[in-house]
Amino acid sequence: MAVVEKTALLDEKMSEVFDWSDASLPVRDALWDHFMESNGHNTDETEASMKEVDAKSDAEVRSYVEENLKK
Repeated sequence: MAVVEKTALLDEKMSEVFDWSDASLPVRDALWDHFMESNGHNTDETEASMKEVDAKSDAEVRSYVEENLKK
């Protein structure tokens, strides 16, 4: 049985997933940058936040990005 990655969206380019973005970096990297900026560049907190994101579905991640990264 093949293992399906639950959050494949995280590895897609921002511009391919969101029509409002022109960023070529993966969603995962955009979220990392977002968390680093929001917590004063605390790597431990950012890692914890990313673990929470990894546990979410693609729909939940998409919703979070729309609410928090869309400018």
